[in-house]
Amino acid sequence: MITLRNVVLRRGAKVLLDRVSVTINPGEKVGLVGRNGAGKSTLFALLNGSLHEDGGDFFVPPQWQLAQVAQNMPETDEPATDFVLGGDVRLMALREALARAEASEDGMAIAHAHSDMADAGEHDAVPRAQALILGLGFRVDELDRPVNSFSGGWRMRLQLARALMCPSDLLLLDEPTNHLDLDALVWLEGWLQRYAGTLVVISHDREFLDAVTNVTLHIENQQLTRYGSNYSGFETLRAQQLEQQQAAFSKQKEKIAHLQKFIDRFKAKASKAKQAQSRVKALERMEKIAPVLADAEFTFEFKEPANLPNPMLAITDASFGYAGEEGAPPKVILRNVSRSVMAGQRIGILGANGQGKSTLVKTIARTMPPLAGKITEGKGLAIGYFAQQELDVLRPQDTPLEHMTRLARELGPGLGLSDREQDLRNFLGQFLFNGDMVKQTVGSMSGGEKARLVLCMIVWQRPNLLLLDEPTNHLDLATREALAMALNEFEGTVMLVSHDRALLRSVCDEFWLVGRGGIAPFDGDLDDYQKYLLDEAKRIRDEARAKPAASAPAPAPVVAAPVPAPAPAVRANSQEQRQQSAQQRQQLAARLKPLKKDLEAAERSMVSLEQEKAGIEARMATPLSPAQIAEAGKRLKAITDELAALEERWLAVSGQIEAAEAGG
Repeated sequence: MITLRNVVLRRGAKVLLDRVSVTINPGEKVGLVGRNGAGKSTLFALLNGSLHEDGGDFFVPPQWQLAQVAQNMPETDEPATDFVLGGDVRLMALREALARAEASEDGMAIAHAHSDMADAGEHDAVPRAQALILGLGFRVDELDRPVNSFSGGWRMRLQLARALMCPSDLLLLDEPTNHLDLDALVWLEGWLQRYAGTLVVISHDREFLDAVTNVTLHIENQQLTRYGSNYSGFETLRAQQLEQQQAAFSKQKEKIAHLQKFIDRFKAKASKAKQAQSRVKALERMEKIAPVLADAEFTFEFKEPANLPNPMLAITDASFGYAGEEGAPPKVILRNVSRSVMAGQRIGILGANGQGKSTLVKTIARTMPPLAGKITEGKGLAIGYFAQQELDVLRPQDTPLEHMTRLARELGPGLGLSDREQDLRNFLGQFLFNGDMVKQTVGSMSGGEKARLVLCMIVWQRPNLLLLDEPTNHLDLATREALAMALNEFEGTVMLVSHDRALLRSVCDEFWLVGRGGIAPFDGDLDDYQKYLLDEAKRIRDEARAKPAASAPAPAPVVAAPVPAPAPAVRANSQEQRQQSAQQRQQLAARLKPLKKDLEAAERSMVSLEQEKAGIEARMATPLSPAQIAEAGKRLKAITDELAALEERWLAVSGQIEAAEAGG
């Protein structure tokens, strides 16, 4: 287990954790929460060994294998599958050992290396790595693409897959959902729920924390408090504790006032001096209960729009995408789109990554033109655009005050807004940019501060249409709640792309689904959407399995010449063909039935063995006698061999089924 006893942690001269004690048990899934700057990342640095405690005792079992997402952007031409496979450090070390043994022609060492690699899962390492990559939203044709050919967000997904590939006892994840959309997020939740090791995760997504954690560690006022529940349970328990603390503080305050009144009344009387002195000592000995000091909550509101055109905009037979470079044809992502956006609508835009959500929003925001069709804007349309990458609308070398001054000079006269420096400073102060912060360069700010600055600039412009593309990526929970409240009170129209389900549930009352080259209304809620994602993933897997059969050369179609024939004869011929087809299907089903039964039996056995294997591995993480370790190791080896044989059998039977289906 992980233990902290009276641990002190500092960053420079600032004390972040002061004499804290907590225990994390093996297999627990821990959510680490607290305001930005409270010390969450510093505690992570202690857990991963990059920072040492300034006081107290800290212990992590030395035999535990640690996995975490590397924060640096990967720069390599290595194929995506090989890059993720490299996360399995044990397997990579064994491959190197085998190469050395083969180079020295050491037969015994070669045999040992092969045996160890089998134990480490060499036989299914590539499928496991590719399953992680596909689960995080990549396409099958991208499995062998060079890492450097992907954008920054996708490369960070590969870093996440690489961390998940590492066999680990302790997994540290710092905001793992920032670069994910909803389909990848749902997949990651399922993976983490099955993870057998100890998980510590920092996240500002309450639904994600509720789904994957069963313990919450809360950092506040230099203290670390453990709650035995997920985030929602933590909120309930903490509210109860604060209520009890406030009641106890009020009661003690009354008692102190009563004692002080007695002291003040009788301290000058000789006959009562002894009793007064005893009450003075009682006051000195009394352990004071601290009042509940609630942190100042960050709140803001959107100004009332100057006007509300209706419709806000109309999209007619439009195509969205990217213009081709140097004479190349344009890349069309969405085509034949005809939609209207009305005043007061709250639209959540759903769809997998790469399907065109950001392309749609960017085009409506006028940062790129439609490839075809037209977008008709209502008179007086004023757009407030939050870009997924804040730096798309921010200048790293400029300060918040310079951003606001430039905005005021460009738009202020038309909006009737002041461009006086003091007025702009006051406005920035509402978004927690106070004092010297207004002259701090944007490039040196945290992601949360940049996001708040973008929100500040949007609010100042008094928009009537808000286009928000992943606005919560760097916002803490309190700021997300402030955003949800502001959006619910906003009188204009909202179009929101977000993987934060709590925000989508709170704000949106209708959804558009972007996918398969078009846009359609989605009739359902987010729970229905998650079911849709699972069905869509199954459809894609089925299509991928069917491709080998479909790629086989098909017989040339027989095209009959038009022959004048009586209609009844044509119907009879058609009916005969249907009967033959039905008979062929029945024969095929009869041939496939025993094969499918065999396949299902293999799958059931594999699931059972995987569960037994996970149980033994969890047991081996606890203190055992040498005899128990030997017995467990022997059974683990037998299970690994059985799994390898079952997988071979599963592949063979699957091939027979595919061949039979392809042959009809």
